[in-house]
Amino acid sequence: MKIFRNLTLAALAASCAGALLSFPAQGAETDVPFTADIPSYHEEAKSAGIDHSYTGPWEYFVGGGVASFDCNGDRAPDLFLAGGSSKAALFVNASRTGGALSFRPKDTGLSDDDLTKVLGAYPLDIDNDRHTDLVLLKLGRNVVLKGGPDCRFEKANRAFSFDGGRAWSTAFAATWEGSNAFPTLAIGNYVDRSAPGSPFGTCDVNQLLRPVTGEAPDYSEVLPLEPSYCTLSMLFTDWDRSGKPSLRITNDRQYYRGGEEQLWDLPEGQLPRQYTASEGWQRLTIWGMGIAEADLNADGLPEYALTSMGDTKIQKLDDEAGEDRPTYRDTAYELGATAQRPYTGGDIKPSTGWHSQFADINNDTKLDLFIAKGNVQAMPDFAQNDPDNLLLGDMAGRFQEKGMEAGIALDTKGRGAAVDDFNMDGMPDLIVVNREAPASLFRNMGAKTDWGYRPLGNWLKVELDNGKVNHAAVGALVSVRVGTQTLTRRIQVGGGHASGQTGFTHLGLGVAERATIRVQWPDGEWSHPYRVFANQHVRIVRGEDNARYWYPAGP
Repeated sequence: MKIFRNLTLAALAASCAGALLSFPAQGAETDVPFTADIPSYHEEAKSAGIDHSYTGPWEYFVGGGVASFDCNGDRAPDLFLAGGSSKAALFVNASRTGGALSFRPKDTGLSDDDLTKVLGAYPLDIDNDRHTDLVLLKLGRNVVLKGGPDCRFEKANRAFSFDGGRAWSTAFAATWEGSNAFPTLAIGNYVDRSAPGSPFGTCDVNQLLRPVTGEAPDYSEVLPLEPSYCTLSMLFTDWDRSGKPSLRITNDRQYYRGGEEQLWDLPEGQLPRQYTASEGWQRLTIWGMGIAEADLNADGLPEYALTSMGDTKIQKLDDEAGEDRPTYRDTAYELGATAQRPYTGGDIKPSTGWHSQFADINNDTKLDLFIAKGNVQAMPDFAQNDPDNLLLGDMAGRFQEKGMEAGIALDTKGRGAAVDDFNMDGMPDLIVVNREAPASLFRNMGAKTDWGYRPLGNWLKVELDNGKVNHAAVGALVSVRVGTQTLTRRIQVGGGHASGQTGFTHLGLGVAERATIRVQWPDGEWSHPYRVFANQHVRIVRGEDNARYWYPAGP
């Protein structure tokens, strides 16, 4: 990512081996017609009561996140939006089921100091009290907010022995390791602004916070993750099906010297260590801004979408390298997902990608990929009109760009985002935080017809309950059998760009009217099968014989 000086197209082309300007707009051409439904999005931010912008000088060219989570117990996603130099804001969901989107601003009771200089927000229940907490990434001291009833929060840095630091924090991830009662936290930091020669070659140190054994969360012991290379996103991931988390990190090549993308091994009770070339890790240098994970080919191994300036990467474990070696190859071009320049608007300069997220947005069982796009600020060598991408999965296992047809091709500077079902109708909606412009809130209307709109395919939403510790089952795998297909979703906290979410896990079922669910719980144990009907919100409580149906309030 470029802030202080222009990056020439010649340098960009050289660093990317000429890939950016020679390929078709989204990757290899396809003759496969797109026969699935294209969702129709209606922008409703203003009418829904959300008027919020992410603002500020160059420290806020990055960040701009949103947390989507339930803070009042009604299971509908509420929203916390970072504001940069403006105050962050909480909006409580007041949408009717299947109706127009509606949110009400909510006073958090926090000081202006806590709510300003916020770059990102990630929700999780740190202390196992069944109220979702928030980790705020800030320019300066990070803040942990302990959640309470009715969307009330209190600052918990002291209670959790969480120092917060003084860094420019831009990435976060969390998971539960082993039998720990509380989660392990990872914090990614950007440039050390106080170092001589800043910003070039002055990346600040990332941190791993393992909980100290005790009755309450205690993060007083901090492990440095060195070397660190100006991180913008991170994600705990089980890349090799070992049942143990590793930490994947994407870094901004603009400011590091001798850096690369990273994968950290986290042996339980031992110091973290970085995977090396001798173990199969291949050096990759990109302007890394966001990470999303999904098992695209149902082989049990995750693929990773990495956003950057220029082309998006979709990394797949190399079949010839062996599953015990973290050797990856890029498949974005063959999948039609490079998204390296705008698909509309006439600007052919390279694109700038930020938040990435996999979801089945049209409920056809195929995973889709959303990418928030937007110029850093006013970089002349990169596209100025750079609309967000909506890459829909097709029947051939590739992606096709449908952002224009779906109605999300706005001329904004997108940053963080969340794909979530805000009106609980089973059709994923979308919020995008924009720099120096109001956030965009898109309602999924379904498929457009001559007479209006009709619903998309069938769907299923699953909420897990793991018990007293890690009740949201972070790290679990949801496996859903539909006909001859197996659909999977990993429950994770982290990734994207400064944006996280918790709550129901959504899956599209296509025309299937029933599905069978199995859960691999965070400790590796598999549940028995649960047979459920389509178009339902389902709760699976560990140890119970039957799944529970949950019904949102009527329209």
